[in-house]
Amino acid sequence: MDFKDYYEILGVAPNADKKVIQQTFRQLARKHHPDVNPGNKEAEEKFKTYNEAYQVLSDAKQRKKYDELRAEYQQWQKTGQRQQDFNWQNWSAEPGQGARTQTVNPEDLEDLFGSDSPYSDFFSSLFGQTRKSGRGGPRRGRDLDYEVDLTLEEAFQGTERLLEIDGHRIKAGLPAGVRTGSRVRLAGQGEPGQNGGPAGDLYLIVQVLPHASFERDGDNLHMEVPVDLFTAIAGGEIRISSLERPLILTIPPRTNAGRSFRLRGKGMPHLGDLKTRGDLFALVRLVLPDSLTELEVNSIRELAASRADRTPNEVKA
Repeated sequence: MDFKDYYEILGVAPNADKKVIQQTFRQLARKHHPDVNPGNKEAEEKFKTYNEAYQVLSDAKQRKKYDELRAEYQQWQKTGQRQQDFNWQNWSAEPGQGARTQTVNPEDLEDLFGSDSPYSDFFSSLFGQTRKSGRGGPRRGRDLDYEVDLTLEEAFQGTERLLEIDGHRIKAGLPAGVRTGSRVRLAGQGEPGQNGGPAGDLYLIVQVLPHASFERDGDNLHMEVPVDLFTAIAGGEIRISSLERPLILTIPPRTNAGRSFRLRGKGMPHLGDLKTRGDLFALVRLVLPDSLTELEVNSIRELAASRADRTPNEVKA
């Protein structure tokens, strides 16, 4: 029988708390779930292994037993003894003992993988068979994930989507302020329950698409604004775009390229608190004025020559 290092399987430290273990498992399970990877045997086996590791590490009693075995087995390894000579009998489950499930219930596992056990010999020997409830009772439907792409404008304003999932049309509202990775829960819109059980939930996983003008950083927005040379030198006002309406930005005299102006409260709304807004940062990019005349070019040439003839102190003045 092969020893399984459940911490290594999940990629967590042996002292990881339950929250870290749960978050890590959920990420791995979503990626490798059979419903997401139909017909992919490699993903199926990984899902079984992750589920098994989580069954043990998420239960305090089972984790304590496993940690004691792991420590003893590691000491055994250091002696150079063969794995098959380790006394596994000392750690076998007592007759009638069964592991408590923390994630996918036994009936759902059977729906996914058939009658074959989804657990390894190592797990079954250490913890016994998982406890099953009768299949005739009510069963809650599984939760479903569905990815939704939004433009930045839609994320700013909030929007609705008409989704078609498994032949059912669902009108889904997405609130203002959502960002990439946001999970919007639609209660009762997941997989139907069985034998009178409640339906699962549908989670919309948001992906906000890149924007041509704005770059998002949390609730803040960043943009570049072209400022012509004359305005940068003498100052003035320019009209800039925002996700809500055009804005007027005042450019003070002697503005250098790369200077950033902060427009408070002109960024993205905060999810769950629409009265709170991020800021908009406008980064100056100097450009030549359009259609410079020959007279203007000559005037600038004369100004440059005159400036070159002045002393450093005169220039600073």
